[in-house]
Amino acid sequence: MNSEKYFGDVSILEKKPGLDQEHSNLVWIDKDKLQKQKGYDFIKRIIDLFLGTIGVIFISPVMLWVAYKIHKDEPNSPIVFSQKRVGKNGELFTMYKFRSMCVDAEEQLDTLAEKNEIKGAMFKMKEDPRVTVFGKFIRRTSLDELPQLINVIKGDMSLIGPRPPLQREVAEYTLYDMQRLLVKPGCSGLWQVSGRNDVHFDEMVNYDIEYIRKRSIKYDISLIVKTIKVMIKPDGAY
Repeated sequence: MNSEKYFGDVSILEKKPGLDQEHSNLVWIDKDKLQKQKGYDFIKRIIDLFLGTIGVIFISPVMLWVAYKIHKDEPNSPIVFSQKRVGKNGELFTMYKFRSMCVDAEEQLDTLAEKNEIKGAMFKMKEDPRVTVFGKFIRRTSLDELPQLINVIKGDMSLIGPRPPLQREVAEYTLYDMQRLLVKPGCSGLWQVSGRNDVHFDEMVNYDIEYIRKRSIKYDISLIVKTIKVMIKPDGAY
């Protein structure tokens, strides 16, 4: 995993919850308990490697088809979009997705910021003009996220975990929000199967923290099954 860190260090994660007065009445994650889950982490990694590799092998025809469609629509543009994300303990890594937006999407973001439809440290817009015609389809079906299986195999991500945030999003986090960075980010998770883009940022954080507190192999497998169902019958994705 890339050793580069967003904060240089993650001492902010060690601060006492009481320092965040805005969320002082909420439940906080027991970091000591989290660090003792070595057996769970080991089995989870084995499952990630196994299912990630199997996924790449069996889904490769679909991935090739998506890549072909993107190339056909815009022959001189990148097929895969790579972007720096913040992972476990503030580690920066490069996340891969099929490109679903125009090439200069990041440059256009500042002009669209006021049209954000999601409250909090995240940008979502239902009719985002940067999304291509085919991009709308692969985003709705989550096919754009298939290259993240490479991140899973590499160990940057897990199949199940909190959504990996952007650096600019983390810059707006409260100490309570920072708890999302205590575990490895995932391709899917509790919030993704609970409404996805219809869920605002604070709700997403609460879902992620609920998952981290309750996580287990059985729970992960149930979320993987629910994720497959959501991909087959999309709900709330754009």
